[in-house]
Amino acid sequence: MNYMTADEAVRLVKSGDTVCCQGSTSVPVILQEALTRRAHELRDVQIVSGFNITEGPAPFCKPEYKDSFLVNSIFLCADQRKHVADGYGSLTPCFLSEVPALFRKGELPVDVAFINCSLPDENGYCSYGIGCDISVAGVECAKVVIAQVNEAIPYLYGGCLIHESQITAAVRCNVPPIAMQFGEPTEIEKAIGANVAAEIPDGACLQIGVGGIPNAILNGIKHHKHLGLHTEAMTDGVIRLMKEGVIDNSLKKVHPGISIAALALGSKEMYEFIDHNKTMEFYDVAYTNNPFLIAQNPKACAINSALEVDLTGQVCADSIGEMIFSGVGGQHDFMYGCSLSEGGKCFIALPSRTNKGKGKIVPTLTPGAGVVTTRFQTQYVATEWGIAYLRGKNLAQRARALIEIAHPDDREELEKAACKRFGYSFLRLKA
Repeated sequence: MNYMTADEAVRLVKSGDTVCCQGSTSVPVILQEALTRRAHELRDVQIVSGFNITEGPAPFCKPEYKDSFLVNSIFLCADQRKHVADGYGSLTPCFLSEVPALFRKGELPVDVAFINCSLPDENGYCSYGIGCDISVAGVECAKVVIAQVNEAIPYLYGGCLIHESQITAAVRCNVPPIAMQFGEPTEIEKAIGANVAAEIPDGACLQIGVGGIPNAILNGIKHHKHLGLHTEAMTDGVIRLMKEGVIDNSLKKVHPGISIAALALGSKEMYEFIDHNKTMEFYDVAYTNNPFLIAQNPKACAINSALEVDLTGQVCADSIGEMIFSGVGGQHDFMYGCSLSEGGKCFIALPSRTNKGKGKIVPTLTPGAGVVTTRFQTQYVATEWGIAYLRGKNLAQRARALIEIAHPDDREELEKAACKRFGYSFLRLKA
């Protein structure tokens, strides 16, 4: 391994280069900080990254660095959100499963890859650890690979290994990945979780996200049997079900007996549990998020969230009006893949109102809002007031079903909007 300091390593980056940074809770911040220290001598360095969890804004996200670094996010998070909103960076819309192909086909060329990997094993292989998602393709296509070789990063198996000979420059460190703690679900989240959990069958293969609603759903299926996991993000909630034997992957067709993911984020205890754990494997998102691979598992169930849903079933999950909030991510990949699965189900789970009391089931999406899941794909929508099944329903029937699970104080206005939009086809439907 060619060890050096971070400041020495980032001298390999040139003006005009595109740098792909690893994400999840394992962002190579030491390298990012060192690169930022070169801002005065660099111009037009494009920073490409995906799902990032950090303790503050990315070091290069300051207006004074606008000519040195251009943020090009694949999935916007808090570390770069304000910088992009202020016009100093942008987002490339794409299904997460297609990001590796953008790299591999040269549509989004990568010159340098920054990664945060484990120590090498006895054969010289390091693990990408908890941020495998776009890093594998980024490294594969980069001319220069710079690694934080980090003794605190878990060693994971699957398609997430890199030999030390592929690393151009290495920086030793011992920086634990960010530990994430989630409190108990709220009463609203528990109600949503119960509504979704009631629809998940024994033997289901899960894709589930992070936060209060996913945790409530996982609490609701703790007595299920023979569940499988083929997901994007590994979390404490699914680890708990693995330890309890609820997730045993025994009925999966793809990697039976093995839990599959692209990244992991959670507590220190979770990182310790997944380290050198051969009951799980991590791969890049071109593999984990491939809809046709997902579809091979029977009873595949995708559970995703949204910012708002309109009365026809259009789902916005990436923007608040014109302001980009996140990205498409893997929602479409898993919604489509699970819809093709034998016995598969797709859920959009959200509270009926925001914390500020604004309805999340709306007559039409906020002007400028993006459609992440189209009305043609939406199957189940769940709030704390119930669950609406939309597949096979016409527009008027969809509106009726969604109004019934909206917040009671919003239903009258939604009824008026539906009457105006759908006319007699809606009026003839009895509540």
